Amino acid sequence: MRIHITKPLFAWDCLDDSPDLATIRDFLHALPDGPLLESLRQWRGKGRNDYPVTALWGVLVLTPLLRHTTIEGCLAELRRNAGLRQLIGIEHAEQVPKKWNISRFQTVLGREPHLGLVNEMFNVMVQRLGSAVEDLGRHTAGDATGLSARRPRNPLQNASSLDQPTGGKKEYLDEEGRVTKVVEWFGYKLHLLVDVDHEVALAYRVTSANRGDCEVLPELVKQARANLGDDLNQRPAVSRIQTLAYDKAADTEQVHETLHESDIKPLVQMRSLWKHEHERMLPGHDGNSNVVYDEAGTIYCYDKLSDPPVRRAMAYIGHEKAPAGWKPAARFPATPQNRLRAV
Repeated sequence: MRIHITKPLFAWDCLDDSPDLATIRDFLHALPDGPLLESLRQWRGKGRNDYPVTALWGVLVLTPLLRHTTIEGCLAELRRNAGLRQLIGIEHAEQVPKKWNISRFQTVLGREPHLGLVNEMFNVMVQRLGSAVEDLGRHTAGDATGLSARRPRNPLQNASSLDQPTGGKKEYLDEEGRVTKVVEWFGYKLHLLVDVDHEVALAYRVTSANRGDCEVLPELVKQARANLGDDLNQRPAVSRIQTLAYDKAADTEQVHETLHESDIKPLVQMRSLWKHEHERMLPGHDGNSNVVYDEAGTIYCYDKLSDPPVRRAMAYIGHEKAPAGWKPAARFPATPQNRLRAV
């Protein structure tokens, strides 16, 4: 028997490690970067044009597209690949920009109005994909990662529209609350909200490294909903996003209120507030009971016949509909044992 396996929307295992020139050309034509390039040309004005903005922008686009980990690697490939140079408007190898030209160009992209146009270009691409894929954004997840940066020699000269870079620190704890790993960096923090089925980013933010995930998540939800075509003013809210998964950094009152107002089911890991206990007895139970629950709400029972007693998770079998004419007061008196039996 043959079992046909349907590839996902983006079959990453089928993508070429090194895309051919035709694929690169199609991608450059589909990129909605017209307003950004026009803004950069107006910014440059009648100044020197040794390296056109299309060439500088093309280097930044080709670097991740060609799987280069550094800009220097992309520049080296442009110097030896004539066909690739022509795609971004460079005729000769001598006209390939230097790495310091790209660094200065990145500083310009970090200022308004160029920074806003880069964000708008991302939003347009997500909106196009959302109109073509009906289930895009149905199940989402979010997280944040650190972006390292250098301290500017002259902060006033290298002023950017981004938040100022700061020092970031993240601690990893074990089950007993002890610190097992510490990660420190200086720079920024990248916040992402992605589609877990198609592995596509729906919203992003770049902030200072000391800004919490819970502060940025409402902004990501708003951006993702707008990109997916939701009416943000509709009450009650009808969101295309059904679920959102996040770690315990999003377990705050503000985040839960935002998700509730947006009609999104939270799959958020609970913060550990029980510092010195792992379980508690149910209300109304004494030390003779073998039923307990943990902070996440999972109910366990202890097998006291074993030596030592073994804790086992109780199974949830759902709601059992009562038969017609059944009266609980007549069959089960209101005793603690029967209330536990009903649960």
